[in-house]
Amino acid sequence: MSGFNLMEDKLTNAQIAWRAAQDIEDGSYVNLGIGFPEMIAKFQPDGRDVTYHTENGVLGFGKAPAEGQEDWDLINAGKKAITLKPGASFFHHADSFSMVRGGHLDLAVLGAYQVAQNGDLANWRVGTKGVPAVGGAMDLVHGAKRVAVVTDHVTKDGGPKLVEACTFPLTGVGCVTRVYTSLAVIDIEDSKFVLREKLPGITLDALQAVTGATLHIVGEVAELNVPEGIS
Repeated sequence: MSGFNLMEDKLTNAQIAWRAAQDIEDGSYVNLGIGFPEMIAKFQPDGRDVTYHTENGVLGFGKAPAEGQEDWDLINAGKKAITLKPGASFFHHADSFSMVRGGHLDLAVLGAYQVAQNGDLANWRVGTKGVPAVGGAMDLVHGAKRVAVVTDHVTKDGGPKLVEACTFPLTGVGCVTRVYTSLAVIDIEDSKFVLREKLPGITLDALQAVTGATLHIVGEVAELNVPEGIS
C-alpha cells in the first residue's frame, strides 16, 4: 500500500461528514440519519442555506447548542439537543412521515452495514442479532429524492462494507446513489461502483483489495483531500 496504514491513515467519521457536507446543495431539504450522519450538519459550508428535517417533527433546526445551554424540549430523532433557525416549525410525527413519503426531501444521508453495487442498502440489522428496529430508514430511502451513505470502508474486522450483494436484511433496494467512505467517494451507476475520489496515499489496487465488488474508473479519479483540524 506504499506505506498506507488502513487503520491509521483512513478518514475519521468527522472528516467523512465534512466531505459529505460539501456536496449538499443550497436550498436543499435534508434528513440526516441518527448517529454518525448527524455530524454532517456541523460542517455545512458558510453561506449555504440547508433546511434540516428530523423524523420526530422539526423542520429547520440549527447547530447543536453549546454545552450547558441545551433545552431538552428541543431534540432531534437521535435525542440530541438542537437549536432552531428563524422560521423553524414543529409538527406531528405522522405529518413528518407524510413529508418523507410524499417526496418532499431532496436528500437523506444514512449510515450502513453494507451497500451493494446495485445500490441496495442494509443498515438496520446484522443477521438475526439484536432487536429489530429499522425506525424511519425504510421510509427515507424510498421517499427522499436522493440517498447517500456515510460509512467506514471496512468493518471492524477488516471485511468490505461495499459488496456485490448484501447479506444482511435490506433497508431498501437500489436506493443509494453515492457513498462517502473513510477511503473514497464512490457513485453507484448502472449497478456498478464508480470511483470518483480516493485518498492520495492508497493505491487503486489496495483500495480494490478492501472493496467487495469491482471498482470502475470513468474519467479521472480525483484526490480525496480534507482540511486539517476537522474533528
